[in-house]
Amino acid sequence: MNNKVLLYNAKIITMANEMIDKQKKYNAILIENGKIKKVGKYEDIIRREKEVQSIDLNGKTVMPGFIDSHSHITALAQTLGIVSLKGCKNFEDIEQRIKKYIEEKNPKKEEWIVAHGYDHNFLEEGKHPTKRELDKITSDYPVIIVHTSGHMGVVNTLGLNKLKIDETTKNPEGGTIGRIDGTNELNGYLEENAFIQNSKKTMHLSIEEKINLLKKAQEIYMKNGITTAQDGITKQEEFELLKEASKRKELKIDVISYVDIKEYSNILEDNKDYVEKYRNRYKIGGYKLFLDGSPQGKTAWLSKPYEGEKEYRGYGIYKDEEVQKYVRKSLEEEKQLIIHCNGDQAAEQLITAFEKEARGKTIKTKPVMIHAQTVRYDQIDRMKKLKMIPSYFITHIYYWGDIHIKNLGDRAFRISPANYTKLKNMEFTFHQDTPVLSPNMLELVWVAVNRKTKDGITLGEDEKLDVYEALKAITMYGAYQYFEDDRKGTIEEGKLADLVVLDKSPLEVDKQQINNIKVEATIKEGKIIYKLKS
Repeated sequence: MNNKVLLYNAKIITMANEMIDKQKKYNAILIENGKIKKVGKYEDIIRREKEVQSIDLNGKTVMPGFIDSHSHITALAQTLGIVSLKGCKNFEDIEQRIKKYIEEKNPKKEEWIVAHGYDHNFLEEGKHPTKRELDKITSDYPVIIVHTSGHMGVVNTLGLNKLKIDETTKNPEGGTIGRIDGTNELNGYLEENAFIQNSKKTMHLSIEEKINLLKKAQEIYMKNGITTAQDGITKQEEFELLKEASKRKELKIDVISYVDIKEYSNILEDNKDYVEKYRNRYKIGGYKLFLDGSPQGKTAWLSKPYEGEKEYRGYGIYKDEEVQKYVRKSLEEEKQLIIHCNGDQAAEQLITAFEKEARGKTIKTKPVMIHAQTVRYDQIDRMKKLKMIPSYFITHIYYWGDIHIKNLGDRAFRISPANYTKLKNMEFTFHQDTPVLSPNMLELVWVAVNRKTKDGITLGEDEKLDVYEALKAITMYGAYQYFEDDRKGTIEEGKLADLVVLDKSPLEVDKQQINNIKVEATIKEGKIIYKLKS
């Protein structure tokens, strides 16, 4: 793009604090040096401006660039270099996908075969495969298959041997090593910390391979209109990759890291140049902490048992005093802490820790409860006092809502309570937790306003949002969450020209059709970084 660019003949949704009726009068945006210089009527702007490149948008809609409030861009990159199990309907599908990969790639013997994206909830067998099913596929390669949630998976016998897991290996704190019923024999299943600690040992790529995969992942975000993305659990390996991408100027969108507070908090101390300030589109935003698992995997930590269970409520990862220690660290350093909480008991542990550690203090760090699926109304009231932001994985309603009804009963109808949060005048954000789901931001809006499960059940009529409020969660509230609302999230003069062009307006189409709106172009600081091929 030239130094001065005028986008005109557009429907503009500024998302600024003004009436929608007023926005309808706008049809042009003047961009200069990567920032928005003027928003208004084409005739008024063109009369005053010379030597400007004009682009006719032919009535398409322009919005602020979408802001991803929680995902894992480096994890998405990693999945692009392995076997995809998305859409597998049964064990046989899994077997065929892995065999095909081995035939086509012909990897070296003893090289790990990593596959990602199966979901036992939707397999015909209704359960996870075991090492026996994986052993049938190959005895020449160690194999690990990763559940779509990223919280569990299965390893074959050769893989278990390579990871040095045997019958004498004890469950780690906050994790489970699966056994054959009634015996101590391993069945290949690994859950939560048992899985997370071991899965990271299975992929070894060169930095060039990693950079190439990261560029492909970035393209997926850009195709979805995203101009700011997240790396939601950054460890040393992920940091080195993002730092190298930054040095090479390979990042076209802004990427914000949250560093594993337990194992890698030293990254912040050792790399102050990246903390809370961008270097070639990459910065470290703060810390990340995990407190529990996933509701569809029945590892989220609940205050009451899962449906059909007498006592089992999932489980937490840390003791209360440990959580308090991490909360205290974030507050003392004045660093933002984002915290994975799916179950209401995990939420309780987190909120209580903040209440104790923040007593008598003003919280400036905007802690974020990631997922917040089963957070209760009374807990949201307490979160408001702590200035804690819920970031809802709201598309769970569609993809796993029917599973949640089975696992949670009546509690399922109150998951992701976005409307209650709005009524409390609180900011909230939406996310896809990519690579769990594709970073389709308009799908988040579609689910938030309709709240339909795959089986067509409305999961909480009172929690439906109107479209404009839902759009806030992926624009202005996202910018607020990142302390960037002074430069992103709305189309206003002086802000960055981070924009998305849509073929239709989300405010005008039928609510059922919002997820069918196409991203025509993505603009980062005035430059077109993605354009839909005609």
